Amino acid sequence: MAKRVLLVAVSCTVAAWAGDFNEVILRQVASMPAGGGYATTASAHQALTDAVRLDASGLSLHAAAATPSYCSGATYLVFLKTLVELQRRGDIRIDRTTFAALLPGKVADGEGVWGRWNANGPGTPRLFHELGIGRNFTAFEDARPGDFLKIFWTGEVGASERGHSVIFLGLQSQGGIECVRFWSSNKPGGYGEKSVPRQKISGVIFSRLESPELIGRAAELPRRDPYLAGLLARRSSFAEAARLCGFPWPRDSKRD
Repeated sequence: MAKRVLLVAVSCTVAAWAGDFNEVILRQVASMPAGGGYATTASAHQALTDAVRLDASGLSLHAAAATPSYCSGATYLVFLKTLVELQRRGDIRIDRTTFAALLPGKVADGEGVWGRWNANGPGTPRLFHELGIGRNFTAFEDARPGDFLKIFWTGEVGASERGHSVIFLGLQSQGGIECVRFWSSNKPGGYGEKSVPRQKISGVIFSRLESPELIGRAAELPRRDPYLAGLLARRSSFAEAARLCGFPWPRDSKRD
């Protein structure tokens, strides 16, 4: 049985207009299917594409159809579900052109919204910075459940990196070891929660949604982000990633 995400009841209206949309994000996480398997095959990419449709009312999302799944696809579905929910509540307004720009599809790394999110390196942080929809940071003490999080398992960024796109759920102690708890599509089961020792993580970048009303800028993005587009073939660094995502990388930090 899939673990349930514990949500703290807050006033949605007050929280939203105070710039806190994490509660909305956590609700979308709780609404996602469990399991379904993990894969990065062409069929998994197609399943994600088929799960997101543009109709007369905006985006129609069928997350259960996006299986097997993979990490960036899972967090992108939660991102889209959050935008759709904020539109439904009347907190933001998204036109058809913007919705069309948000559709996932067969695009190269760094192209369009989905190609940025799905890219090697700091795809989500870079997109947040380009659009101005939120801020990026590295400090665990500033993180809150519902923040988007890019985990780097090693010190590599770019061509040789090993990373994971997740939604942060908090820190917890397991047997005296501090662990990072998150939700994503994880190997091998697919959608669900996971907890890993913090010491196994080499670097992190948190992205907090703060200004979703600026999502309309998505339709005006340059077609291609040269930095993200090049990370399949070249190595970057945490310092370069941080600079291009609008925040300083702590010089004395190895993990956060």
